[in-house]
Amino acid sequence: MCLAVPLKIVSIDGKQAVGEAGGLRQKLRADFVPDVRPGDYVMVHAGFAIEKLSEQQALADLACIQEAVDAAE
Repeated sequence: MCLAVPLKIVSIDGKQAVGEAGGLRQKLRADFVPDVRPGDYVMVHAGFAIEKLSEQQALADLACIQEAVDAAE
């Protein structure tokens, strides 16, 4: 099963970016989403940003992920 995760863009250097969620940072590629800037939220799959998200949608998605993690503990 594959999972895409919303991350907030912290920095961008060319096509490389760093995203963050829950205190964890991940390097990713930003090739597929035009006009991504630090502060934007993107959906990340297999190390690639695949879609820009509104902050509201990203936070709702992250809350659902956290709920699943909490239920598994």
